[in-house]
Amino acid sequence: MSGFYVAQEGHVVPILHPVDITGGANSDVFSMESYSHASIIISLGVTAAAPTFKVYECDDFTPTNATSIAFNVFKCETALSDVLGAKVAATAAAGVVASTTNTIFYVIELDAAQLTEGYPCVQVRFTATSASILASAVAVLSGARYASDQSATVIA
Repeated sequence: MSGFYVAQEGHVVPILHPVDITGGANSDVFSMESYSHASIIISLGVTAAAPTFKVYECDDFTPTNATSIAFNVFKCETALSDVLGAKVAATAAAGVVASTTNTIFYVIELDAAQLTEGYPCVQVRFTATSASILASAVAVLSGARYASDQSATVIA
């Protein structure tokens, strides 16, 4: 059995560099037009309050039009752990209300087939209270339509 070389067989997209998301934040918009799957890893460091995050499908990088969508998420809500729980379905309306535990993470699994035609782009949006919350997010794209040693950008 061979491994998965992320740098060659996938595409890594830092969509939210480590930042305080107090008051809310939006990730960069990325395109899934040339990929069939995205694994979005959200890491929370200090969580003085419970942020909520939702996934949006977008028609372009601006985004001019965006709609929240349902998605699957795996949660690791135990501090300093690497063990994910079972798959949980998140609704478009509610998204995910994160735990207030420090040093946790979430993995969103999203297939391009879940996106509406004409909406090839994705963005994660965070809503948060006025309390300090440190977060970051990275999308790992896989199932490239045109794989190569150096993949083209998927952000504007």
